[in-house]
Amino acid sequence: MKLGVKIAIVLLLFSFLLMGLGFMHKYGVPLKSDMDDYFINHAQKETATNNVVTSIVFDYRGFDTLGEASVLFTAVLGVVMIFREAGKK
Repeated sequence: MKLGVKIAIVLLLFSFLLMGLGFMHKYGVPLKSDMDDYFINHAQKETATNNVVTSIVFDYRGFDTLGEASVLFTAVLGVVMIFREAGKK
């Protein structure tokens, strides 16, 4: 590739980066949603826990958390199998 094409590609990627930064909301200011109020007002009553974060992770998003744990377990199992095979050679 010619140098001019490489420079144009880098400038294009850099401009996409700057555009993406322009669309981000202000750091440290969380976005407000109706779900926030719902979880705060109903978490203790619906899940019988005093910790709202725990109720969201384990009760409202239980299947999602189970899926994430399965993916992590599979990844660790794969790494162990790779290193086990490398140790035999």
